[in-house]
Amino acid sequence: MATSSAQISGVATRYWHQLDDGRIQCDVCPRACKLHEGQRGLCFVRACRDDAIVLTTYGRSSGFCVDPIEKKPLNHFLPGTSVLSFGTAGCNLACKFCQNWDISKSREWDTLADQATPGQLAEAALASGSQSIAFTYNDPVIFMEYAMDAADACREKGIHTVAVTAGYMCDDPRREFYQHIDAANVDLKAFTERFYHKITGAHLQPVLETLQYIRHETDVWLEITTLLIPGENDSDEELNNMTSWVVENLGADVPMHFTAFHPDWKMLDYPHTPASTLARARDIAMNNGVHFAYTGNVHDRQGGSTWCHGCGELLIERDWYHLLKWQLDESGRCLNCQTLCPGVFAAAPGDWQGKRQRVVIR
Repeated sequence: MATSSAQISGVATRYWHQLDDGRIQCDVCPRACKLHEGQRGLCFVRACRDDAIVLTTYGRSSGFCVDPIEKKPLNHFLPGTSVLSFGTAGCNLACKFCQNWDISKSREWDTLADQATPGQLAEAALASGSQSIAFTYNDPVIFMEYAMDAADACREKGIHTVAVTAGYMCDDPRREFYQHIDAANVDLKAFTERFYHKITGAHLQPVLETLQYIRHETDVWLEITTLLIPGENDSDEELNNMTSWVVENLGADVPMHFTAFHPDWKMLDYPHTPASTLARARDIAMNNGVHFAYTGNVHDRQGGSTWCHGCGELLIERDWYHLLKWQLDESGRCLNCQTLCPGVFAAAPGDWQGKRQRVVIR
């Protein structure tokens, strides 16, 4: 926990309580940072000011960009459409492999040079033609007040909201947060406590609880991503345990994405994930009953496409983020056998394809 000599400013938050020793405990995530006046939590953006926890990054961003929704990744939520993506700074995990470390581990306010009110974000999404806005790059858990206000402003204009998150959150704030969200991609970073403790500085169980809560107690569309790191979380045993747990506890229709690691931040001495590892993970998932398993960060048309779990026909063909063949009717059913493909689908796919467009909000 860092102490800042500068005056801390920010907006009021709800999830905290005062301890007997005078410190203030943040109750947003299981880290439960206990702060003296002027201290910041591990996430850096939630801090103690005047015996309360404030959010110091409300209305500030590390930048705005319009992406394909498949980049989040979400393959069953309005395929082919664009999403306005933005993040702030900081993170409540400490992943040694973080591929957005310049944002998630930033302690420089220059990272937050862009600013936007919730209403401006909604207007920017509308002006860009985006059907959704995504809280991404770093974890929206730590800027939940800003994210919720932005989500409400977007809903008023018919814009959907997407949370890209590690799912490391306590129960009460989790229940409030997901009332404002339409879709989530949760990073299930591994399936062992060893990995979570050693490599992320967190714990596995709260993430599993978030997954179960989203799946069984909300209408939020859920997909899962696991970044496979050679020698750390890519064994047959772990992949078998993980995918079996997903089917047994979340159901066979929750899509799983297995993505390739590239050396970054504190894990520069690890090799890239071979495409064969992703294909093996996908096979294990499908053999355990996962209906929709995908590969990511590699060029793999078969592993990136959506196949009917009823008859095996190709439903949505993807080449990277480009949509090619589309074999769903207006209700999201297979044109060949009428099996429903679970997800959130429009009558026709979007045509954003693989474009990436920077946005300036003034």
